[in-house]
Amino acid sequence: MAKVSPRARGASEADDKPESRPPSLRSADVRDAALTLFAQRGYHATSMKDIAAALGLQAPSLYNHVAAKQDLLRDVMADTMVALLAVVREAIASSDDVTERLRRATEGHVRFHAVHRREVRVGNYEIPALDEPQREVVVALRREYSLIFLELIERGVEAGVFDCRSPLLASYAILQMGIGVSMWFREDGKLSADSVAYQYGDIALRIVGARRPAALAPEGAASSPAPSGRRKRSGRS
Repeated sequence: MAKVSPRARGASEADDKPESRPPSLRSADVRDAALTLFAQRGYHATSMKDIAAALGLQAPSLYNHVAAKQDLLRDVMADTMVALLAVVREAIASSDDVTERLRRATEGHVRFHAVHRREVRVGNYEIPALDEPQREVVVALRREYSLIFLELIERGVEAGVFDCRSPLLASYAILQMGIGVSMWFREDGKLSADSVAYQYGDIALRIVGARRPAALAPEGAASSPAPSGRRKRSGRS
């Protein structure tokens, strides 16, 4: 944990006057600024001074909102994995059919990576920057997440609806698709996040050799339910 020197504390007290910092600054603002910089520059190339400057603060004042840069990285990475787990578990719970479950889990995985590109970029590249025991917590969450896909594929093979030589390699391929999407997807591109997610869902079923692949929906349709519980249709962006 970073320590603040007496001199820094003195500067902090001066900078904490209402007129010296944005009155609406919240911990979420600090995290968002840090997330953007971590994604753009990398964790080690980003200083607390950089984060403070992005928020219009003097560096000592930032310590009123966060104790250390490592805390920001830990929260971003852990919260991202918790959110991903929730998305995929909700997708799986929406069907009893293993083929549809894999499709919907893949859609949720890909859609999340398309929408939350900063979070997944930091999550995928900054694990070595995490100190213990935080690193092991995040690694355990990632392991739990990957096992969801592996177990789905193994279940499909056991049921005779997937023809897959290596469920482990198939799960790696599907997980990697989402990571790839986070690198090239843009909101102003030709395809919407829902369209990409649906088409990747179809690719996932082909990867595992699904014997009953779902029929292709009209371009841009998503098979998994929207957050409201209704099926969501989205066209090209």
